[in-house]
Amino acid sequence: MDKPKFGIQWHITDKCDQRCKHCYLFRGKDKSLLQGFDFKKLLSMLENFIVSCNMMKVKPFLVITGGDPLLHRDICRLLDEINKHDISFSILGNPFHLSYAVVAKLEKLGCVYYQMSLDGLENTHDLIRKSGSFKATLESLKYFEDSAIRAVIMATVSKANIIEIPQLVDVAISHNADSFVFARYCPAPDEQDLMVSPEDYRVFLDIMWGKYLKHKNSNTTFPLKDHLWKLYLYEKGLFEVASIENPENLIIDGCHCGITHITVLADGTVYACRRCNSPVGKVPEQLLHEIFHSEEMNEYRKYEEFEACAKCELRNFCRGCPAVSKGLTGNFYAKDPQCWR
Repeated sequence: MDKPKFGIQWHITDKCDQRCKHCYLFRGKDKSLLQGFDFKKLLSMLENFIVSCNMMKVKPFLVITGGDPLLHRDICRLLDEINKHDISFSILGNPFHLSYAVVAKLEKLGCVYYQMSLDGLENTHDLIRKSGSFKATLESLKYFEDSAIRAVIMATVSKANIIEIPQLVDVAISHNADSFVFARYCPAPDEQDLMVSPEDYRVFLDIMWGKYLKHKNSNTTFPLKDHLWKLYLYEKGLFEVASIENPENLIIDGCHCGITHITVLADGTVYACRRCNSPVGKVPEQLLHEIFHSEEMNEYRKYEEFEACAKCELRNFCRGCPAVSKGLTGNFYAKDPQCWR
């Protein structure tokens, strides 16, 4: 029997060609103070992950990111070591340092998918990310067309761009992206102007579902990343809680925080959730196994404390996005601000 997968989002550097307006890594921090370890320290951290996953009887899946991980001078050496340990990995990065040769190298090293962002049509995206970023992202998709690496387009949805996201589906398909996916923006308390109302978000999901059905036979897939998709499908009769045996006793789906996922920042700080300020330890000083089973981590596993989800029949399948709740209210267990129930 295969071991269950355990996801580790690993920020190996803060170096980046962009300074995105919604980047959670630099919120409240000095953007000139970039973190990142040398190759020797990265190997120590990798060994930490391997030992810890063996102790937990899980198989690591590494999501290598930054910053832009391609800007780390030892990126290929690190990926080679990961490949030697037969560990699956993917990359979240930028388009600016990609080429046919780079993609071929990443493919040889075992990269499963490479994810880039589009956060609206050209003017909106470039305003959020960087001038020229929209065109660079689309142009870079050609490098993956004959590669085994899946090219993923990711959108971060807020009130600033929600009206343009359905059109991005057509853009992604026309440029041969292998997948298109979106997640919601995690706001700060003073960013109410970026918040989509629950009613408008429900309408948005309906529009996106129609778009996905229209293009279901295309070569682009549409993973349902946002946990509120579960509520949407439940209400449409496309998901049944009753089909799961004893669902009240088992967290089956929804937010993976504290269950099958953890994040390591470029200075070694471990976050319970990559999308909100949630420090629970530090590597390589501590074993990841020790951190994952710590009291600090347990603070993110109090499922009975979810203010709105605790009594919902979908609690063990959805729970919305606690990071959005925490960003807006400071309370990880507050009601998801886009949940329409």
